[in-house]
Amino acid sequence: MTESRARTEAPSPSLARVARGNLCAGCGACAMIAPERVSMKMEPPGFLRPRQSGALTETEERLISQVCPGLGQTVDAGERRDHALWGPYLEMRAGHSTDPGLRFDASSGGALSALLVHLLAEGEVDGVIQTRAAEAPPYANTPAVSTKVSEICGAAGSRYAPSAPLAGLGASLGTGRRFAFVGKPCDVAALRALSRQDPRIAETFPVVLSFFCAGVPSQTGAEEVVRALGLDPSGITAFRYRGRGWPGQATATRADGVSRSMSYAESWGGILSRHVQHRCKICADGTGKAADIVCADAWQCDEKGYPVFEERDGVSLVVARTKTGQRLLAAAEAAGRLETTAFDPRALARMQPGQFNRRTVLLARLAALRLFGKPVPRYRGLRLGAAARQAAPRAFVKNFAGMARRILRGRAP
Repeated sequence: MTESRARTEAPSPSLARVARGNLCAGCGACAMIAPERVSMKMEPPGFLRPRQSGALTETEERLISQVCPGLGQTVDAGERRDHALWGPYLEMRAGHSTDPGLRFDASSGGALSALLVHLLAEGEVDGVIQTRAAEAPPYANTPAVSTKVSEICGAAGSRYAPSAPLAGLGASLGTGRRFAFVGKPCDVAALRALSRQDPRIAETFPVVLSFFCAGVPSQTGAEEVVRALGLDPSGITAFRYRGRGWPGQATATRADGVSRSMSYAESWGGILSRHVQHRCKICADGTGKAADIVCADAWQCDEKGYPVFEERDGVSLVVARTKTGQRLLAAAEAAGRLETTAFDPRALARMQPGQFNRRTVLLARLAALRLFGKPVPRYRGLRLGAAARQAAPRAFVKNFAGMARRILRGRAP
């Protein structure tokens, strides 16, 4: 997607820095920028990582250095409200899809899928670029272009596995077709950064959606879930991480129809969260700050304010961050595809304790890495100091010391 210019040395300085700090988010932006010389490959312990096969042009190297979320991220709130934890936004609502089947199948209330259905049904876009289950192994992910409502519904549900949705997006540019793009917060941040360099991005992807992300587990983590269910990963023909209820269960199915499940608390809390990649543990944006609209679980809380993971009808948090997102939210509700009510942002810290905790102690983790001379992303406009002031002093010290111990024991870059 870039013009040919003088070559830079191989390997790429930017990709080398990412590798040295284990900073790769696995988004695939580098492969989109230099498709002939960079590809995404699955590497132990089960993460997608760039593999460089030739020297990059100066233009490719410059773009990667400006776009890669492993190297940094910039947020400009402009005139929007800018919450220290949750980022810039125009409106927050809680609600669900009005389609009972979609609400049941989706990971939370189906709001994200309902928004995609609306865009496609109203002809706002020609297709939706999203992630769905791979055919083999079914606990892995694959990018997909959905052009039918049934395909959007079939892809509904969280996918707690590596994905690199940006890697193949170059083929969509300049075709005259318009797509909604759905990706992890890091995917969206990279796409937005690239759009500032290439006007074709905004023309091709007029709507960008995301979701709250707690981190990307390795494919090895998914295999551990399957084994914990008493099944052989090589014999699985279908796998669902969540959905079909809220929060839904992780469910693996064999070719002979044998199916076994475990709760969300067991699968994510007990297994997958232990396999999350290093870059996600120092992420300043798990809430999709670069998206037009972002959705999340609007968890019910107990008397102590902690989320309750009992099965019930799903409810989504819907955050409109831009005017495009705000218009989409209003249009989907007016068309009867989405039902929402007002949401008080003050309740969000209780509903999303993982996001709250990671944001407030992030500065401590970054400080420990810097102390030992380790590469860290360059964050601009993400209000790390304001977030850190909301951390309990004990938690701040604990996370600084914990990261330092990981480095000394060789468990962090």
